[in-house]
Amino acid sequence: MKRLFRYITMILAVLFGFTVSQAFAGNPDRSGQAGAPELLINPWAASAGWGNAGMSSVHGVDALFGNVAGITATNKFDANFTYTSWLAGSGADIHVSAFGLLARVGESSVLGVSMMSFSLGVIPVTTTENPDPGTLGTYKPSLMNINLSFAKAFSNSISGGFNLKIISESIRDMGGVGIAIDAGIQYVTGPFDNVHFGITLKNIGPTMKFSGDGLSYKAFLVEGDPNQFTVVQRADEFELPTQLSIAAAYDFVLGETSRLTLAGNFCSNSFTKDQLTFGLQYNWNEILLVRAGYTWEKGIWAKGGFEDVDECMNVNRGLSAGLSVQAPLSKGENPVRLAVDYAFRDTFTFKGHHSVGVRLIF
Repeated sequence: MKRLFRYITMILAVLFGFTVSQAFAGNPDRSGQAGAPELLINPWAASAGWGNAGMSSVHGVDALFGNVAGITATNKFDANFTYTSWLAGSGADIHVSAFGLLARVGESSVLGVSMMSFSLGVIPVTTTENPDPGTLGTYKPSLMNINLSFAKAFSNSISGGFNLKIISESIRDMGGVGIAIDAGIQYVTGPFDNVHFGITLKNIGPTMKFSGDGLSYKAFLVEGDPNQFTVVQRADEFELPTQLSIAAAYDFVLGETSRLTLAGNFCSNSFTKDQLTFGLQYNWNEILLVRAGYTWEKGIWAKGGFEDVDECMNVNRGLSAGLSVQAPLSKGENPVRLAVDYAFRDTFTFKGHHSVGVRLIF
């Protein structure tokens, strides 16, 4: 185990050094060139409430997005359903539904599965010959991600895991499927297990490519020729939005029933600007949890007048807040609990993102 710890420490040191050398640089020149941007959206209300700051201590189904190593905290089963109204008030009618389930399969191992689906509303079909909406019917775009997860606790202090992601995107006559892997490590120490460190690498996988009838059309090769030919256009491949996060958190023990957690997370993005998130969470007796966070990136204040407006590349203002209420349904050392989570993420122009989740933990 000591040898494993040394290896993990070396990996963390190398990745941390590389990240610091690139700190706050990111790669904004490549912004918009990656596909599957939905992979960067946190669908779970509890962790989204403090802006993904708590990735070093995240647990339960929320860890499937934040840091998969955190699912090892599962006692027996953990189920979570979350609904998000995305860009509320915009008229876009975008909704995100996510469901996740964790199950302990051994003394130190946990398996997980989750699904995240976007509802993007109904879009009328139009063509160059029929440009008026309503004449050719409608279609619904589909965005769906499926996670298959495994994590193991190597000791009381170290846990690690990985996600296998299946990515599906489609419209009426065209679609694409891809795969990606997440990997994460969590380390906890301190006199009350109140010091947390975590690192996660997300969305590592091959390029994706669209295919289908939507890439073909009928054309005349020679003007006046009565015969039409099917012309197939080539779709270019696109990369996935790879992301590296390094996080830490400290729990201030305020008594037998209260705890205040200060957390931070540095996120290095391959296709956009790097981000730095700080958050606070107050936990009273594992019944009421209140949290807030702020995510900063270069130019995020532009639309507020502090920086050049051309520097702002994010619809989010950075502020997030939320709360959880957990009601014990049984007695004992590990009671069955029913939890309700809410999160709000502020945005420019629109009325923010609102998430509501229900969890059953036992």
